[in-house]
Formats: sequence, C-alpha cells, structure tokens
Amino acid sequence: MTQDSPSLKDLHVVGNGVSSASSTTFSSTAPFPPSETNYTTTTTTTDMATSSVSKIVSQPRSLAEVCAALRAKLLAFLALHSNDETVQGTQRRARDAMEVIEEALRRYRPEELSLSYNGGKDCLVLLILILACWPASVQPPSSSSSSSSSSISNSSKQTLPRLQCIYIAPPDPFQEVEDFVATTTEEYHLDLARYALPMRQALDSYLDEKPHVKAVFMGTRRTDPHSEFLNNFTPTDKGWPQFMRINPVLDWHYVEIWTFIRQLDIPFCSLYSQGFSSLGGTKDTRPNPALALNAEGNKFRPAYELTRDDEERLGRDR
Repeated sequence: MTQDSPSLKDLHVVGNGVSSASSTTFSSTAPFPPSETNYTTTTTTTDMATSSVSKIVSQPRSLAEVCAALRAKLLAFLALHSNDETVQGTQRRARDAMEVIEEALRRYRPEELSLSYNGGKDCLVLLILILACWPASVQPPSSSSSSSSSSISNSSKQTLPRLQCIYIAPPDPFQEVEDFVATTTEEYHLDLARYALPMRQALDSYLDEKPHVKAVFMGTRRTDPHSEFLNNFTPTDKGWPQFMRINPVLDWHYVEIWTFIRQLDIPFCSLYSQGFSSLGGTKDTRPNPALALNAEGNKFRPAYELTRDDEERLGRDR
C-alpha cells in the first residue's frame, strides 16, 4: 500500500492539530473553487499562484456549498460522453465507488466514520467522492441517484457535520505535503487529527479520543502492498485496533486516479508536478526514474504522465 493511502501496516506517524499552510503547495489546471472549472482534460499542469490560494481565503464557502459544488462537478463528469476508453473506465470506477460510499453512509452515522487522509492522490480522489455524497449522511436519499439542480441548491443551504480524518504522518514528512494537508483541511472543512506515531499507536490514540468511530475510509488500491485480498468492507486484522476498513477505490488503476483528478480539475500536491508518483517521507521517496527527462535524472515529467501500475512505486525505497 502506498503512502498516498496510508496502510495499516507500513506507515509511521506528531500530536494533534494542523496549522494553516505557509506556502502554495497546490498544482492544478485551475484554482479553487471547484465549481468554477470545466470538465475537459488539459495538457499542462502548473503550480497554483499565490493569488489563487488567497482566493480560497477571501471567498470562504460553507461545507454544504463545497459538497454541492463537488457533486455538480462529479455528475457533470459522469454525464460526459467520451470515446476515450480510459475516461469511460474512470466513469465506471467512480459510479462503483459512489455505491460503496453510499452503502457506508447507510450503515454508519457521520460521527462513526473517518477518512485516512494524508494528501496523496488516492485519498484525495476518495475525499472528493465522499464529499460529493456527504449530504446523504444527514438526509434521506432522493428517489434518483443523480441530483437535480434544485436538490443541489437545497443541499448547499444545509448544515453538515465535518468529515473526520486521521493523518498519520511519516517521521520525515515533505513540507509540501504538510502544507497541502493543512490547506485542504481548511478548504474542505475537515475535522483532522494529525499523529507522528507508529501506526498502531496512532490508531489506538485516535480511537481512544474518538471511541464512536467504527469505520475508516481508506484510499487503498489493490496494487498496493498487502492489499490484493481486501474487499470493499474489510475489518482490521486481529491484533490491530478494531474498526471496519472501507475501500471504495480498491480496484482503481493508477491512470484512472489521475484521469479523475484531471477531468474534475482537482488541485493536488505540487510534488506530483515534480515527478513524484508515490509520496512517503523525505528519506525514502524521490522522483520516479520512469518519468526522467534526461540521463542526469534531474528533470522529470509530471506524475500523471505515468501509465503503468507496476511503475508507480519506482521512486520509493519501501
């Protein structure tokens, strides 16, 4: 399992709380807010300008408004007619993931759910999918799976509980990741607890502080280490803190993760624009050599240009 979606076995994590971002760490083809972008894939990715981050601060939106905007973007993507097989496959993956998330929202109350979130690409996709479905956590589902414009408008006016998240940081985190987590925590109104403890201790501490949590959304994909036999709903192993692991993006491929991010124009951590394809700590992570542009290995293509699942972790020592 990649550091992009924290594993229950290979992550290490600093006390609770999160500070506001100190620098611009987003990359995207368009700035926030999400509702102001289109749904076509662009050919270049640039770091967000400081003015774009300022826009987030100067024009704050409620959680309900964020969820409504993300749902509108997601439904527009699902309605997109494309001859591209990757786009079509990503649309199918997104629909399947929404079914898993909606099932989780039927099984558990908002206070019983949490998300394992560290700003990586996989859990970022999962975060967007969850928030697009999140209003259903506090209201009965509509008769139609696709919301009308009026239902989106209504949902943007309601008060929603914040999505609980646990961030288990490595002992040597990238500052770009730290800043991205902080900025997205604010933008998406996350109730995030950060730990710099070994994974088991972090989970024990988190569940001690939030004993009502019964299930945790994971950005795990089947190509991650130790994940090939997981199901969409899988309890933690014996000897580990006990809760249900929910894995909505389990069968997604690397290229589908990036297709989703780029089609919906979701801002992502700037390290991905520098050739990093899987994010761990500073001591065990480097740009992916498969993305190198020259023999010296000092210039790299962005992560979304990688296409093979088996090359995703070539920049990781573990």
